[in-house]
Amino acid sequence: MTHSSSSDLRVAADTVLARLIGDGSGAARLREDQWRAIEALVADRCRALVVQRTGWGKSAVYFVATALLRERGAGPTVIVSPLLALMRNQVEAAARAGIHARTINSSNPEEWQTIQAEIAAGTVDVLLVSPERLNNPDFRDNVLPELAAATGLLVVDEAHCISDWGHDFRPDYRRLRTVLTELPPGVPVLATTATANTRVTADVAEQLGTGTSSDTLVLRGPLDRESLSLGVLQLPDAAHRLAWLADHLGDLPGSGIIYTLTVAAAEEVTAFLRQCGYTVAAYTGKTENAERQQAEEALLANRVKALVATSALGMGFDKPDLGFVVHLGSPSSPIAYYQQVGRAGRGVEHAEVLLLPGREDEAIWAYFASIAFPPAEIVHRTLDALAQVDRPLSLPALEPLVELNRTRLETMLKVLDVDGAVRRVKGGWIATGRPWTYDTERYAWVAKQRAAEQQAMRDYATTTGCRMEFLRHQLDDGQAAPCGRCDNCTGARFTAEVSPAALDAAHGELGRAGVVVEPRRMWPTGLPAIGVDLKGRIPPGEQATPGRALGRLSDIGWGNRLRPLLSPHSPDAPVPDDVADAVVTVLTDWAKGPGGWASGAPDAPPRPAAVVTLPSRTRPQLIQSLGTRISAIGRIPLLGSLTYTDHADGLSLPRSNSAQRLRALGGALVVPPSLSEALRAAGGPVLLIDDLTETGWTLAVAARLLRRAGAGPVLPLVLAAQS
Repeated sequence: MTHSSSSDLRVAADTVLARLIGDGSGAARLREDQWRAIEALVADRCRALVVQRTGWGKSAVYFVATALLRERGAGPTVIVSPLLALMRNQVEAAARAGIHARTINSSNPEEWQTIQAEIAAGTVDVLLVSPERLNNPDFRDNVLPELAAATGLLVVDEAHCISDWGHDFRPDYRRLRTVLTELPPGVPVLATTATANTRVTADVAEQLGTGTSSDTLVLRGPLDRESLSLGVLQLPDAAHRLAWLADHLGDLPGSGIIYTLTVAAAEEVTAFLRQCGYTVAAYTGKTENAERQQAEEALLANRVKALVATSALGMGFDKPDLGFVVHLGSPSSPIAYYQQVGRAGRGVEHAEVLLLPGREDEAIWAYFASIAFPPAEIVHRTLDALAQVDRPLSLPALEPLVELNRTRLETMLKVLDVDGAVRRVKGGWIATGRPWTYDTERYAWVAKQRAAEQQAMRDYATTTGCRMEFLRHQLDDGQAAPCGRCDNCTGARFTAEVSPAALDAAHGELGRAGVVVEPRRMWPTGLPAIGVDLKGRIPPGEQATPGRALGRLSDIGWGNRLRPLLSPHSPDAPVPDDVADAVVTVLTDWAKGPGGWASGAPDAPPRPAAVVTLPSRTRPQLIQSLGTRISAIGRIPLLGSLTYTDHADGLSLPRSNSAQRLRALGGALVVPPSLSEALRAAGGPVLLIDDLTETGWTLAVAARLLRRAGAGPVLPLVLAAQS
């Protein structure tokens, strides 16, 4: 390109930028690396990877490049983007620059046909698609080839998701290897991320070069965020952390985000802060799409003080004036932490970032580590199951044959799909017959990397050095230096003190006992294929009723008390007094609550007539003592326990999906004759006592057996629900 044409292109690029950011003065100028990336994409038609801090302006690069390429007759830009929040933000941002953007994702299937017609008519400048679309058979086989042939620019946003060395690897992103290979020569490609260390950057750059002989241009800048003031508050327990929020949330600037590690914690914190008078909303993976959008809009408009969010809001939420980010619990990776705190302070001079680590963090990290890529035996068993049939197997049909829950099974299949060992087709999954080798060394290294990241987060919480410098070192930022803003550089800006009133309120909230345990109502599909003759709806007369648990293991309240009690490493012992007393409170509230047997309602069910316990090989004293206490306090006869048969050996093996759990339970539990006789004599409802419910199937099978033995309605009462 000549100097003159380069100058003209730069002027045109700055003009588009001014439209994008609403600068009527014409003074807007691209950053130097923004311009280098745009020039590479538009003039040289290269592939580029931009690793820059959140708020740097990565989206400006692809919107300006899109406008310039479209003016030169190029096809639409395709942006692969991971989160709906990001898509909504970007559609609105594109419109400001006169760019017509549309999105295809799971929330708008009714619009897909119209959007595809608009693309064919040439009226769409930008199409945003979720990575999951890339592996949808119809989209992959019918839409994607035409899109790849016509696209003028391919953008991979949050590109660290491509790499399984990254903190947020998503197998759907690996489908981009195929897309990159099939792109016509000369189609530029841009990948962007704010969170990639050296190894992830090299991996992504190598993958971007797929199908070309040229190197990827890597533009990596310093990752300091001058607006962020980082701090850590070490508080004694969950009650103190909640109390701190109650006392100090109003002192934090503007509106912001409170991150929690679990859905249960997000719901607890939201309920507590609302009781304290704060306007907050929950935002989790279980929040419906419409509610999510309402919550996003409320935060953008400053109608709420905070969203209490899980990592579902970790990427792609753009609010330039976000004033604070508080973490109630520590993420397991400093890279993930940096990404989440980067939501704050993008368009303001000062934003507060606080980490309030908790003792439950390690247990939550351990849980997520336990659901990493499955061992070789399970992978090969899945491939064998697919190879033995001459038709596609859906996830529900395949699940009974493999000891994985549906989410892990689907993730594993997506990895195998990218590796070429399986293929997703209409109706399910098929084996391709291509050889596949389990990369033991790589998976072990990834696990080792995760452990190192967890240690780094422990070190971050306790370091006496600069916290921003620490995070920048974790991302291999060679320009890392003390920030002069964090609590270690300038002194703590917040005290750890909490008011007695707030602490009492927090103890009251966290001490509130009782969680509804919904019963299983349908048998899982595919049971006959593994020799279990059950299918369809569980007859109403054989179902358990909605039961109660003292708490969830993922709670920050009772969860912290129950996790050590129910740990596999804890010795069996009688139920502690405080736990037994809390269970009695749950039972009392249940009885007096809506529809309870002591509610006085005209249609209230009869009072429980008996207590029955489930057998346990690991905690028999705990369960038996709980049943005895409930029987004595409630003056309800304890009739005995179900018993295990000689077929119960399989129950000790890990069963991670419903079908496998039911196969293990089949024939393992029985109602002994003495208990059957006592049930018929007692009549009426039965309280069924257990320590922990994970899948709900043990309670479902026990309830079915008890009902068939003559019991009335079965009311499960357990210490803890898994989630």
